[in-house]
Amino acid sequence: MRRFQKSSVSVGFFLTCVADFGCAFFLASILFRLFPPIPSASEIIFPSVFWFTSFLLLSGSVILHLAAGAVRMEWQRTFRRSLVSALVLGTLFVAAQTYGISCLIRNQSPTAGEIGVNAFATCFTAVHAMHFMLAQMLLIWVTLHAFADRYDHEYFWGVTICEWLWHALGLIWMAILVVFGVSV
Repeated sequence: MRRFQKSSVSVGFFLTCVADFGCAFFLASILFRLFPPIPSASEIIFPSVFWFTSFLLLSGSVILHLAAGAVRMEWQRTFRRSLVSALVLGTLFVAAQTYGISCLIRNQSPTAGEIGVNAFATCFTAVHAMHFMLAQMLLIWVTLHAFADRYDHEYFWGVTICEWLWHALGLIWMAILVVFGVSV
């Protein structure tokens, strides 16, 4: 019986990850259709969508902090709502970052693509996005376990790790924005 429960949690995790990232990439494709990237190889263009992703990252960080506080106080309903809200913000973040990275890539000339500042910023942004996708999968795992009543005021380690990972990625994103600010 226990083996079946672990298997069903794993299948649920896999299906939720596929649905989440599928939704994010669907939203990114809508952004591509509504706002097609305009290539300009002569200068570095900071995609304005990155301001929106910064807001999403900050909002998610605050909401996860509230979720961690709610689980410590045994406010399970608020805790679960906060996790779902952070999950929605994370999905929107992945969609907008996908669009922004595509704008950065299309803004490079073939010769400047190897050593240019735009290529450097694009690589850092892409690596950040990959790490964020891992953080999003951790958030999915924590959310599924929250709805299975696995967290309470005594056990909330996974929530704390998820919160701190999101905070760390926010700080790294701020450093990437500084690199953009210096290079533009």
